[in-house]
Amino acid sequence: MPLDDDKGFLTRAEEFMQVFKKGAEFTQDLMRENERLRFRVLELENAQGPSAATPQQSSENQRLLQRIAALEREKEEILERIRQVEEENKDFANRYVEIESENNNLANLYIASYQLHSTLDFREVLQIITEIIINLIGAETFAIMLLDEKTGILEAVATEGVERSDVPKVTLGGGIIGEVARTGENFFVPDLNDYQIDLDNPMVCIPLKIKEQTIGVLVIYKLLLQKKSFADVDYELFTLLAGHAATAVFSSRLYSDSERKLNTIQGFLDLLTK
Repeated sequence: MPLDDDKGFLTRAEEFMQVFKKGAEFTQDLMRENERLRFRVLELENAQGPSAATPQQSSENQRLLQRIAALEREKEEILERIRQVEEENKDFANRYVEIESENNNLANLYIASYQLHSTLDFREVLQIITEIIINLIGAETFAIMLLDEKTGILEAVATEGVERSDVPKVTLGGGIIGEVARTGENFFVPDLNDYQIDLDNPMVCIPLKIKEQTIGVLVIYKLLLQKKSFADVDYELFTLLAGHAATAVFSSRLYSDSERKLNTIQGFLDLLTK
């Protein structure tokens, strides 16, 4: 959320707190005035004694009773307004917590993105992606699968919570995982609570894409215990993560291949010059 919106939100929250305090002070004043008038009525009744009240005294008593009734109504209106302000403050407080959580997630994603592009080491990039999935998405069991363009086979290159050898290889277009890689469309099971772990049918499958080219997929089989469902920000994180992770993986693989070829050529040159 923009910084101006946050300031506006805080300003409104402070204004509501001021209204709440003024309302509470006004209510206390009304209650004191109410008690004073009741005491005054009792004094007049005691002063009147058993004898019948004079017309003047009766008129004064009637006026005081009407005033008491009016103050009672005002008190109820103020109390009702205070209750409304309290409810609004609760809504604002809850919304503030949500916004703060979203800001933290976005800040974490920014840091994670920076880390992803800070290295060209392929294994290090996979480790960073794994940490992001655990800490930001809240996944416990998952795999990162890359596509071999020559064979059209998707194979796990990094896993968490499951052995890499246990994750089945998938042909492009085969099953949920292969279909996600072919179409480039995200997949989520309709109901997370009914899902049972199935390595061929993950609960979530996200394509790793560079523009329209899919280079692999992220498959999730189980979430951490405290993670019961996905929030709106999670879907944004999936989209952002898929793009940044794909770029980082692609760059690091190119760099690794170049390094390997360079070392091979350097080896041949060393042999020829000996």
